[in-house]
Amino acid sequence: MVEFTDQKWICRLNKLDFAFQPIVNIYTGNAFGFEALLRYHTSAGFVSIDHIFDQAYEQGLLHQVDLYLRQKAFIKFAKFKKKSHIKLFYNLDSRLFDSKDYIPGNTFGLLKKYGYSLDDVCFEISEKHQFHNNIDVSKILEAYRCQGYKIAVDDFGTGFSGLQLLYYAEPDYIKIDRFFIQNMENDPKKRLVVSTIVNFAHFAGSLVLAEGVETRDEYSQCKEIGCDMIQGYFVQRPQLDLNQLKSRYDEIGKIFRDDKRNGSFKDRSLISNEIKYIQPVYSDCDVITIFDKFRQEENASFFPIINRYEEPVGVIRETAFKEYIFSKFGRQLAENPSFGKDISKFITKIPIADIHSSVEKLIETYTQYNNNEGLIMMDDMKYVGLLSTKSLLKIIHEKNITLARNQNPLTKLPGNTMIHEYFSESLADFKSTYHLIYFDFDNFKPYNDRYGFRNGDRLILMFADLLKKIGFSENRFVGHIGGDDFFIGIKNAKRSEITEEMTRLAQQFKKDAVSFYDEQTRKKGFMMEKDRNGVERKIPLITVSISVLELPHGVNRNCSIENAANIIALLKKEAKRSETGISFANIMEFISPGSDDSHCLLNNFAFETTPDHFCDLHLAKKHKSILSSTRLN
Repeated sequence: MVEFTDQKWICRLNKLDFAFQPIVNIYTGNAFGFEALLRYHTSAGFVSIDHIFDQAYEQGLLHQVDLYLRQKAFIKFAKFKKKSHIKLFYNLDSRLFDSKDYIPGNTFGLLKKYGYSLDDVCFEISEKHQFHNNIDVSKILEAYRCQGYKIAVDDFGTGFSGLQLLYYAEPDYIKIDRFFIQNMENDPKKRLVVSTIVNFAHFAGSLVLAEGVETRDEYSQCKEIGCDMIQGYFVQRPQLDLNQLKSRYDEIGKIFRDDKRNGSFKDRSLISNEIKYIQPVYSDCDVITIFDKFRQEENASFFPIINRYEEPVGVIRETAFKEYIFSKFGRQLAENPSFGKDISKFITKIPIADIHSSVEKLIETYTQYNNNEGLIMMDDMKYVGLLSTKSLLKIIHEKNITLARNQNPLTKLPGNTMIHEYFSESLADFKSTYHLIYFDFDNFKPYNDRYGFRNGDRLILMFADLLKKIGFSENRFVGHIGGDDFFIGIKNAKRSEITEEMTRLAQQFKKDAVSFYDEQTRKKGFMMEKDRNGVERKIPLITVSISVLELPHGVNRNCSIENAANIIALLKKEAKRSETGISFANIMEFISPGSDDSHCLLNNFAFETTPDHFCDLHLAKKHKSILSSTRLN
């Protein structure tokens, strides 16, 4: 190792310390690694952390300064690492390879000295500084990979060299910058960017780490989009004291288990049943071992490769060894120490996916890559097998059959079984806000009687298309109860947004429905039909009544599905009496506060029309007493 002798620099660097922040599996909360973060830069006389490396680079000492700090981080973290296998994520300044004092080959000695293996360290390379010599950097990063080091692209999305880094580094991990994670649940553009990065990373065989996750909503969005790991205050702040670090962060695992109980991961059993375990080969074996395995297992076209901690690395294909297997001197060449010691040159990355992923996410990843092997599957970052093309097709088929059973045959929207499941999940999820919205046509029967069921079906399909346009997104569920009754569930939206959206929808349907009548009826604006008593009366043209039940977050609603449905039935009646055809209520207005013996005040209400023309429900005690109530289960 290069000896650092600049005493002025050493004195300043000794005043620095490292804090460590956990990087955890998004499903289990198990710590996958810890990022080393410098602290006390002002005490060392630096304006900022960046100032340390800027000054070192200007003085031609960046590599020596980095090695000194690297050693400092290795020494400190080794005390915690003894407890379990957890990676150290260490930041490298990309200018390091361009520094005047750069000399390769020092890292391995440090690892060996302090008890680390190649699989124990991941070097993070930031986008902050553009490479000066792409060809040389490519060779250096290739050398890091060949030696077995893990590489992560840090702060992805903030700099100008990110695509260069992805191209040259072929990273094991991509860390999405905090900017895109912050408030992502309320920003569709950010969700699109993060989703695109996740899809690209998985396509390239990389795993995705979301940086700066600070809230439950951000965590949930990252999980829904498909991030593999998270880092941020939501898990734990950086810690100087190693005793504050944990190998498992139980709160993350608890959130996942709660979501699982609520039915958020119904694809798990479908996927697990189709995963085939293919005996992997360890990444530290030599070429002759692989050579012999292909000769012994004639039907094998590839082998999965894992590291010493069972983390997937990629695959080695038979085609990569073909010229050696069938060559007269192939075995002798493979036995040559200068050629056969390292198998990394034969490893190919293929997409990696978590066993908890949705079927749709797996299909999306696979179709983009379209390789012969399928997908490498992992659970808690460890290899569990492969999902072949045939298995994926079988999963798709089984899921389509399940969906068909639960679909409305006319509109192909989810039917009553799936609506019931959504109701159950939303009532049990106290940490999110939901709006349960029920739609019912007005004056639909007279229309059907005059124009026939075929035209009635056309009208139903038209409305279903309107709902699909506003309802197909991550936080929305659209269902068809039957006939002219529809349902939408919306998660984590503001009341004002729902108000505006439902008003527009009602107006659009009213306008579109007019075209389904004959010209004479359109001009009159009504139909003349006989009622049950044989008396002719005016029948208004078709409109839609909309009932909105709000489930606020942060409160135990103590409400059964049956009683929630009863509340919506009441709102339906009020919507039909309203001028706008829309009623809106908060479920807490029906539940008496305080004790577990909550009551649904279904018979104690008065309706008033608000300035925004929504029919709001207000509880009122008649003669200062509760006249009647319905017990909530």
